[in-house]
Amino acid sequence: MHCLLCPQHCHIAPEAVGACRMRKNIGGKLYSLNYARISSANLDPIEKKPLFHFYPGRDILSLGTLGCNLSCKFCQNWEISQLDVPTRTLAPQEALELARQSPNNLGIAYTYNEPFIWYEYVLETAQLIRSAGMKNVLVTNGYVEEAPLRELLPFIDAMNVDVKSMRDEFYRKLCKGKADPARRTVEIASRACHVEITNLVIPGWNDTEADFQELTDWIAGLDKNIPLHFSRYHPSYQMTEPATPEATLFRAREIAAQKLPYVYLGNIAAKNGEDTMCPSCGKKVVERRGFAVLSMKIKDGKCEFCKNAIPIKD
Repeated sequence: MHCLLCPQHCHIAPEAVGACRMRKNIGGKLYSLNYARISSANLDPIEKKPLFHFYPGRDILSLGTLGCNLSCKFCQNWEISQLDVPTRTLAPQEALELARQSPNNLGIAYTYNEPFIWYEYVLETAQLIRSAGMKNVLVTNGYVEEAPLRELLPFIDAMNVDVKSMRDEFYRKLCKGKADPARRTVEIASRACHVEITNLVIPGWNDTEADFQELTDWIAGLDKNIPLHFSRYHPSYQMTEPATPEATLFRAREIAAQKLPYVYLGNIAAKNGEDTMCPSCGKKVVERRGFAVLSMKIKDGKCEFCKNAIPIKD
């Protein structure tokens, strides 16, 4: 069986599984092994996804399953992406009912592991959530083929896409993948829904000024208002390199801010690292601490101080 869901394009022998471990050839038919299987379910702040320009201060029901179509040596959630853990069943209608239980809940974020390999479940659940007037969010590596991406996009309201590097060498050596698919996903999705980008900065791998400049130039060429989150790496799974120096994150932000007005720092306590500053008057329009929104100075989509338009959905 030839799986056409993602760029791995697995040719799966009888009774074998693809690279994601969740799609199996059974009797000449391709089956999803993680349909409606839930490994993680939490009500999270939307800022934790991270999405900073999408309904600040709201919560979102966050669901995860098992498996991933990349094998990143630095994976923060490797227990569910690379191993099997106990799961429970949550049918799409049950997911909708669970999402309705909290009055501050926006909808559902498909997250924790790679949601695109949960494709059938995400598609069916997202349609129910949309029909109920709630929001669908993907937290994704962007590693998906164009046809299934376009089929799902009409039901997706926001994405955070993990663009790990601009270089194939990084993806090939650390993730068993390629660099282009994640960028293509951003390019397509940014014309259909709200998109933010995360870049995990790993010492010795994607932390040079040239790396930061190339990523910045590409985003600016798409839409300079796309928020960019530089996230601090910590040793995890198979990676033992020391944590990213704070100075590297500050330099990344400095370079990106020359062309992008909304650059954030994650996994680090830094002055204004999580705050949204008005690019016109320079005043703080959203103050955040530890995924909590402390104050908002935006009214009718504009800075309360100078009336400059701020691209935040609220």
